[in-house]
Amino acid sequence: MKRFNITVLAAAALLFCLTACDKFLDVNPDKRAEVDTASEVASLLGNAYTDHVMNLMAELMSDNIDDFDQTSFTNSIRFIEQVYNLEEITESNNEAPENCWSDYWSAIASTNVALQTLATLGTEDDLSLRELYGEAYIARAYNHFMLASMFCMAYDPQNSSSDPGLPYLTAVEDGFNVQHERGTVAELYAAIEKDIEHALPLMGDSHLRVPKYHMNTDAAYAFATRFYLYYGKYDKAIECANHVLGDAPQTILKDWQYLGTLPTGSGAPLIHSTAYCESSSPANLLIQACYSIQGYIWSNYSTYNRFSHGSYASATEDMEATYPWGKCSYYDGVKTYTGSMDKIIFWRVPRIFQYTDPVAQTGYVRTLSVALSTDETLLNRAEAYILKGDYEAACADMNLWLHNMTKNTYVLTPANIKTFYNSVNYYEWNKGTVKKHLNPAFISVEEGGDLECMLQCLLNCKRLETIGFGGRWQDIRRYGITVYRRQMGLTTAGYVPVNVTDSITPRDPRLALQIPYKVIQGGFTPNPR
Repeated sequence: MKRFNITVLAAAALLFCLTACDKFLDVNPDKRAEVDTASEVASLLGNAYTDHVMNLMAELMSDNIDDFDQTSFTNSIRFIEQVYNLEEITESNNEAPENCWSDYWSAIASTNVALQTLATLGTEDDLSLRELYGEAYIARAYNHFMLASMFCMAYDPQNSSSDPGLPYLTAVEDGFNVQHERGTVAELYAAIEKDIEHALPLMGDSHLRVPKYHMNTDAAYAFATRFYLYYGKYDKAIECANHVLGDAPQTILKDWQYLGTLPTGSGAPLIHSTAYCESSSPANLLIQACYSIQGYIWSNYSTYNRFSHGSYASATEDMEATYPWGKCSYYDGVKTYTGSMDKIIFWRVPRIFQYTDPVAQTGYVRTLSVALSTDETLLNRAEAYILKGDYEAACADMNLWLHNMTKNTYVLTPANIKTFYNSVNYYEWNKGTVKKHLNPAFISVEEGGDLECMLQCLLNCKRLETIGFGGRWQDIRRYGITVYRRQMGLTTAGYVPVNVTDSITPRDPRLALQIPYKVIQGGFTPNPR
C-alpha cells in the first residue's frame, strides 16, 4: 500500500479559530484550543461542518452546464474553465480542491478531538453524552463520504476493491508527518458504514442550538439513506428513508406553493433563494453556509456568463423538457435571462455578501446550501424501490414529489413510464432529449426494459430536484452517463450545440477529481489519469 502524510490534520486537531456568525450564516463557534467538558465538545462540533463545499465543481462538471464562448459571453475565470473542462486545477479559489480537501479533513479532525474528549468524560450510555457521541460519529462518516464523492470513483462491487480510496481517520494526530495508507473505495465505504451504524442509535437533538446546521437526527438518517443507496444496500436505504419521511411525507416536503407566492420584482432572486434554504422549512434537514461564487451563476447576474445552464439544455433535457406528464407547470417557475447571457435557472442558490469592512465595502461572497432534504430523501427511496424491483412503490414516491413541486396532475405508472421512454430517442450531443444511455457498473440494465425506463424517469426527477447544487454529478458517475463538453453557437433558432471539445465516458478516470497538487507533493499517490 502507498502511504502519505496529511499534515493539516495535526494542525486542525490542535488549533481552532473563531467562526463568525450572522443572521444568515448561523454556525456554532468554538474559541478553545483545549476541550475538556461536554459543553466545549458541543461547541467544538460546530467545526465538524465545512465552510468550503464542492457543489460548484460538481455542477460545472455535470451535463447541466454548457460553454457559451461568444464575443459577448466571455465573463469567466480560469478556475471555472479548468473545472468545466476537467483539467488539472491549478488556480486558487475558495471552492478549489485544495481548500475543500483541507476543510473536510479539518472537520474530520474536529470529530476525532470530540470523540477523544468524550471518552475521558464517560461512555455512550451516559445520557448527557450520548447525543454528542452520535453527532461526532455521523459527522465523521459524512465528511469522509463527501471526500469520497469527489476524489474517488463511485462505489460499485466490480471495481471498488481496487479503485484508490482514502484513509478513514479515527484518532487524533499527535504530530506532523503521520503516515496513512490510502486503501480502496471498498475499505472506505466499509468504514463509513461502521460509523453510521454506530451513530444512528445515539442520535438526538436536545443538545443542538441550531439543529439545521448540524447533523440532527433526521439529517443523519437522510445521509444514511443516500449512503446505503450508493452502497447497494437498498433495504437499509428504505428503512432509513422511512425514519425521515414517516407516515405523511407530503407534510414535510418543500412548500413550493408558498415559494411561488413570493415577490417577483427587484431583489426577488435573493428572496426566493434564501426562502428555499430557510432553516424553518421542515424539508431542509442540513444547511451549510459556505464561501461560494455559485450565487452569481444561479441568479440574475451576467458574472461568469460564459458557462451556464442555457435555453437549449432546459428545453430538451430538463427544466422545460417534455416528460411523461408533459411539460412541468411549476409552482415556482423557471427564470429566463437573455441578452448578456443565455441562462435558465431556478432561484435556489442565494448570493450573500458578508462584509468584513462595511465602509470599504469589502468582504466575502457566500451562499447557503441545502445539503440534505426530505425531497431528495423521497427520491432516494424511490430509486431504492426501483433497484429492488418494486416499481409501484417507486411510482408512489415519484408522484408525491411531482405533485408537490408542480401543478401537473398526471399519475405516473410503470406502464405509462415505459410507453413514454420507449418513444423517446436517446440523447445525442446535438440532439438533446430526456433519455441518455445508462451504463452502471453495479447492475445490468437492458435498454428498453422496465428497469431502464423506471430509472430514466427517476433520474430526470432527481436532476430537477438537485440542479444548482451538484447532485447530478453523482448520478452521472454512478450510472455511467456520458457527458459532452459542448460549445454553443447562436443561430436563428437561438443558442444550439455547434461543437464538442471533449467527452467524459463511463469509468473515465477524471470522474474522480485529482488530488490537490500540494498534497501529492507531500507524498499522496495521485488519482490515475
